[in-house]
Amino acid sequence: MTAAATWTLKDGTKHPTGFWAEEAVTPYELFKQAGHEIVVATPGGVVSPVDEASLAGDNAALRDVIAKAPEFQNPIALTDVHLDDYAAVYVPGGHGPMEDLAVDPTSGALLATAVRAGTPVAVVCHGPAALLAAVDETGTNAFAGYRITAFTNEEETQAGNATQAPWLLEDRLTAAGLDVRTAAPWAPHTQTDRNLVTGQNPASSAEVAKALLAQLS
Repeated sequence: MTAAATWTLKDGTKHPTGFWAEEAVTPYELFKQAGHEIVVATPGGVVSPVDEASLAGDNAALRDVIAKAPEFQNPIALTDVHLDDYAAVYVPGGHGPMEDLAVDPTSGALLATAVRAGTPVAVVCHGPAALLAAVDETGTNAFAGYRITAFTNEEETQAGNATQAPWLLEDRLTAAGLDVRTAAPWAPHTQTDRNLVTGQNPASSAEVAKALLAQLS
C-alpha cells in the first residue's frame, strides 16, 4: 500500500491523498472471509493514509473498519517482505500509488519477481501505477504485453483531475508497453491475464478480489 499522504500536481502543489478506502476494505473483508492472513506493507513501514474523500457519504462506515483492523495499523516495510512467505500480492489504489509506488524500486522489484514466479498479483484503479516501477536494468517493464485495465483518462477527466495531473495513468501504462483495455466510466470492469488481475475503478474492487481468490483456489 501507498505511504503517500499527498499527490504532487502539475503546478507543484500538494493535493491530499492516500489509499482509496473501498479498494482496500472490500478486498480485505473478502480475503479475511476466505480465511487468508493479510500483511500490509508500505514504503518505510508507514501507516498508509486513507484519502478522506473516499470516506464521504455512504462510505463513512469504512473508517471504522480501517481503524479497527490491526493489519492497517501495523504495516511492515516493503524492504522486509519475503515473497516466498506469501501466496499473492494485492495493491489498492487512490492517487497515493502515483506519488510513491510508481517510482519505488523495492515495490517494483517485488511485483516483477511475483509476476515472473507465477504468484497471483492484483491491482485496482490507480493501483496499477505500482506496475510502472517493475522494470529491469534496461528499462523493460516486467508487465509489458500484459492485458490490463486501470483508472482511465476519461474517468480522471470526469473526476476533475486530468488537467492538473502531472501524468495520466492510462497513458503512462500504455507507454510502458502494457495493453490497457477500458470500459464505461465508473462501471465494474476487470481483466485477467495469466497471474495478473486488474480492475478499472473503485466499483471493480470486489470483482478483483474474487478473481484473485479464484486464482488462489
